[in-house]
Amino acid sequence: MLKRLFRHPGLQVRFVRVLGAYLSFTIRTTKWQFEGMDHLARYAVAGSPLIIAFWHDCLPLMPALWLREQLLPGRPSTAREAHILVSQHRDGQFVGAVMQRFGVGVVQGSSSRGGAAGLRQLIRLLGQGHYVVITPDGPRGPRHVAAPGVAQLAALSQVAVLPCAAQTTKRFTLDTWDKIAIPRPFARGAIICEPAVSVDRENWSGALATITAALDAAAERADRLCA
Repeated sequence: MLKRLFRHPGLQVRFVRVLGAYLSFTIRTTKWQFEGMDHLARYAVAGSPLIIAFWHDCLPLMPALWLREQLLPGRPSTAREAHILVSQHRDGQFVGAVMQRFGVGVVQGSSSRGGAAGLRQLIRLLGQGHYVVITPDGPRGPRHVAAPGVAQLAALSQVAVLPCAAQTTKRFTLDTWDKIAIPRPFARGAIICEPAVSVDRENWSGALATITAALDAAAERADRLCA
């Protein structure tokens, strides 16, 4: 019944506002430790496109990375956007609405619905020099198992994948398939960026294991820092 209430269009709009305001307050009151920002800065300073990937359970924390990117020294003043891929399911639309409150654009599509159209739009955005944000185990899992799409997108666009993770010392862990973490205010947090992974156009399947290993390494490092 609670799920049905949250999916009611009118209530969902209100819940998006409340959750967006809560996450903004929590992220800004968290004392963040950033590791590997030089891996992101290399692309940010050059104005190059990038595929930013992280596991689905990190999603509520990752706006902190986007806010940090905008403060990187040497970053061009010209506006460059980040766009997140979300499913056309109601849950995906909800996630997209929350991310839009942080200035992140939304691209609709998943492996089951709208995948081809979504992929074409992501390639177009990368070609324009923007960031694309992907949760490779989303939207429905299995948890921490990367679907092929992230490597296929990197191969087709010839844009590197930056594996990232986030964690916080104070959080609510929901009983969902991804064990998603909802941060609590006034905590310590960690954002980890691993070295970017380039994907050969002819061997995207081989790169998928490398991307998965890097995502796991980032997540494990963030967890250790926030244990």
